[in-house]
Amino acid sequence: MISLLYLFWTFFKIGIVSFGGGYAMIPLLTDEVLANGWLTEEQIMNFIAVSESTPGPIAVNMATFIGSAQGDVILGGVLGRIIGAFFATLGVVLPSFIIILLIASIMVGLLKFAGVKAFLSGLRPVVVGLIISTGLIMSITVLLGITNVYLPVAFDWRALVIFATIAIIYYFCKYSLKKEISPIILILISAIFGIIFYGFLGGF
Repeated sequence: MISLLYLFWTFFKIGIVSFGGGYAMIPLLTDEVLANGWLTEEQIMNFIAVSESTPGPIAVNMATFIGSAQGDVILGGVLGRIIGAFFATLGVVLPSFIIILLIASIMVGLLKFAGVKAFLSGLRPVVVGLIISTGLIMSITVLLGITNVYLPVAFDWRALVIFATIAIIYYFCKYSLKKEISPIILILISAIFGIIFYGFLGGF
């Protein structure tokens, strides 16, 4: 029970200090998970990919996946995974629910104060920085194979090919065809490339 409460508290801490939504939460979540030894960096990257590819907010999905994995370690079995997922998901969602509930009731009155406006103006660049740092860290890890400064660069040509192909398709549709392509289609294309490169050609 103590382990489950610690799981809840860990995600509660992440939820209460994470401004800017799911992507801004990823660096904090990654630090906590690695510090506790719950997952490896590669597993976290896989969870991020799955969380982004499934319905729902990425932060909630990440909490559910990680909580499920930890529930299996703590209690074992399907029931353990369900309980772990519940505690982690509740932990990450509860702070937002409470804070938004409070803000919604008083925000209109507070927005007229210069201090509140200054506070919100200060939060915006921080949120942008957190989101950009998440993208950079994921790019360096996935494309270049760098997990810390002491390791050499290990290019993953398959990841680079998939990344370049998706980028070309996206920009071709947006600027040449003047039409936005659905993220779902891009995810499906990436999945097909993944099956080909990491499945059929995995031994090459």
